[in-house]
Amino acid sequence: MAVAAAVHGGYLPSKFRSISQKTVSQSKPTPPPLFISTNPNDVIPNHLKNLYSLCNHSCHRFPKLNSEGRVEPVDLNKLQKALRHSYVVVSVFTRPDFVPGLVPELAPSLTGIGGDWIGKVVPVTPGNGELVGFGRAVSDSGLTAAIYDVMVIPSLRRRGIGRKIVQRMIRILANRDIYDIAALCSDQEKPFFTACGFGDDILASTTMMYTRSASADSEGANSLDILNQHRGKLWKNQVLNAC
Repeated sequence: MAVAAAVHGGYLPSKFRSISQKTVSQSKPTPPPLFISTNPNDVIPNHLKNLYSLCNHSCHRFPKLNSEGRVEPVDLNKLQKALRHSYVVVSVFTRPDFVPGLVPELAPSLTGIGGDWIGKVVPVTPGNGELVGFGRAVSDSGLTAAIYDVMVIPSLRRRGIGRKIVQRMIRILANRDIYDIAALCSDQEKPFFTACGFGDDILASTTMMYTRSASADSEGANSLDILNQHRGKLWKNQVLNAC
């Protein structure tokens, strides 16, 4: 009874207060205000290229790494083609002031006469927001689909944004009567996709990648060797940590 009265009155005994503080400290940070778009036209290719760079994410199965373990920049022309031919594109935007390290003069201004409070009440849109998350799916439009390139800007990971991206893609695919959905991921990414509802293939199938390239053939080398050299470094840098 005393405990109930104390809680109702706005006070907690010390032992309950410590439990409450511990629970709050262990909870995940809440995501900032978001706008989730499924319109490919909302994605500016140059901005998406910058997101790939910030996430150190590569589109290639055999990426080139520099001495710092950074992947080579994505080819803008190929990225534009990939966007045009993707079956589902999901992009996530938030207000620039929620993106740590964003250069203020590059952020869209929403202050004006009313002060910066206007920017806090105006809904986030692709026009006034910053691209902070992305994912896409390719499909034959009838039977199967595969999810690629799910990424979230490092400063906003572990806030559930990555899961929102995957859930939105799955919802769209399921509404189009496509249920055979795969996700190409590394061992490090498996926990993320497991949390999003993915599991091992009941047919025990595995993804096999074609390991020869034109340059490797001309040099008399198998690009599988290149893959084995770089796979460890690459996937450590591409862990989403976005659940």
